[in-house]
Amino acid sequence: MPDIIKTEDKHRKEKLEAFNRLLTIMDELRLNCPWDKKQTMESLRHLTIEETYELSDAILENNLQEIKKELGDIMLHMVFYSKIGDEKGVFDVADVLNGICDKLIHRHPHIYGDVEVKNDEDVKQNWEKLKLKEKGNETVLGGVPKSLPALVKAMRIQEKARGVGFDWEKKEQVWEKVEEEMREFRQEFNAEREEPVDKEKAMSEFGDLLFSLINYARFLDINPEEALERTNKKFIKRFTYLETESSRDGKKISEMSLDEMDEYWEAAKKLK
Repeated sequence: MPDIIKTEDKHRKEKLEAFNRLLTIMDELRLNCPWDKKQTMESLRHLTIEETYELSDAILENNLQEIKKELGDIMLHMVFYSKIGDEKGVFDVADVLNGICDKLIHRHPHIYGDVEVKNDEDVKQNWEKLKLKEKGNETVLGGVPKSLPALVKAMRIQEKARGVGFDWEKKEQVWEKVEEEMREFRQEFNAEREEPVDKEKAMSEFGDLLFSLINYARFLDINPEEALERTNKKFIKRFTYLETESSRDGKKISEMSLDEMDEYWEAAKKLK
């Protein structure tokens, strides 16, 4: 194995001192603060999820100062979990850091071994194959967290299947599948029909359509979760404009016609 490349960093000492400072503060808070003393891994869990979503928002908004702040919050949580693990005598922060370092070295044999790769796709496939070996007899999709949001879970399922070679060859094939699912959904649940809809069947077919769209997005290198969140934010911005501007004009949105709303909506679309 080649020598690990060590990048010269004149600020490395400063970074290590900052991390050490956080560890010291964590020790002090755990010892002296009533709230911090009370926390468990279970009580921190939902707070960590919230912090992760706040970081996600900051990234989508490209707010670098907010990203820095949210990263600090998440770093605190990682240190907090490690502190609790240390108190339980199970692991400490050194174990956590060495664990991820060991995993990164093992999962990058093209850097730390003699494996050759052509591109990033080869790297991803090697990663999934190595991960499957490490898990023993666990199935390919067994590593996908059950509690992931459905859209994100669909992405991870597809990525993991691709990691072992189970995937479409061309994006044209995926688009054909999208069109096929759309035709099936439209034929089965045509909006012009008056008869009641079989909700269970409709839900199943709509799920198939969404899954195929997510698949196509992957082939275009589009993150569907990010794409949908951007659209959510865009809708919120335009709808807020509609509410604000109509109120300034003395109108109540609940009493406006759709045509009146559309005028404000079109104006909002022209704003950046």
